[in-house]
Formats: sequence, structure tokens, C-alpha cells
Amino acid sequence: MTDFAGVIRTLADSDVQFILVGGVAATVHGSVRLTRDIDIVYARTGDNIERLVDALAPHAPYLRGAPPGLPFQWERDTLLRGLNFTLTTRLGDLDLFGDLTGGGGFVELRNHASAIRIFDRDVLCLDIEWLIRVKRAAGRPKDLEAVAELEALLDERNPSD
Repeated sequence: MTDFAGVIRTLADSDVQFILVGGVAATVHGSVRLTRDIDIVYARTGDNIERLVDALAPHAPYLRGAPPGLPFQWERDTLLRGLNFTLTTRLGDLDLFGDLTGGGGFVELRNHASAIRIFDRDVLCLDIEWLIRVKRAAGRPKDLEAVAELEALLDERNPSD
């Protein structure tokens, strides 16, 4: 079980630049779908990657679904050489995206995110319109189901006369 508060607080308290996307962002916008992990888009600057590595290191990040014992070093160079990582940690599951299909990276998505207060921390969350956009672009059945719910939530906020 993912400790959502623990993950958010760990990242925010370490000044990691990130944007909530995925199921947690959908929940912020009113979705009732269950999510088991936290998805974030992280800034790919050297300083931010170092803060991210340092923040998660005490929580033993490892590639989710990888066989035990597979060599994996959680360090700055690993993140610089890669882009997207699906991790399991002592706090639970966390997906790190350097780039989202249909949306881009942190710099591009920052303009489509708003500050929210969650677990007593101020963090960025992708707005509902762009969350719909990236979920549609992902094209997985579960994402397309989420799109339908998010569009209904958006229609409730902006009813047509």
C-alpha cells in the first residue's frame, strides 16, 4: 500500500520540482477511481535530479517488477541516462516521468499545472484539461476510461447553456 502522504511530503520537503499527474491528479479533480501509485513529472535539471535522488534514497527505490537482485543503482547518473522510471519504495509505488506522451516534460507542463495544498504541502497538479489530454494520448484502456470520467467532471464545472 502506498503512503501517499509520505511520498508527497518527502518530495516537497526536499524541494523536488514535480507535477502530480495520473490517478492522484485525477482524484484532486474529483475522480473516484482507485489508484495504487503516485505519478509525477519531474524537472530534469541536474540540481532537481540530485534532490530527487537524495529524497528517495532512504526509501530504497527499486525498479518495480524487476527480478530481485537485478543490478540497479539509485543515483544521479541513472536518472540522467534514463527518462521514465516505475519504482517501488518503502513508501510505496512511485512512477517518475521525465516526459509524458501528449504533454511533454516539466517545463512544458508547468504552464498547465496549478498549485494545490495536499497533505499539508503546496505542490503542483496538472490541470484537468491537460490531464485529459495526456491520458487520451496514452491510449491505454484504463486511461480512456478515466478520460470519460474526467470529461464528465469538466462538464459539471463548465455546463453549457
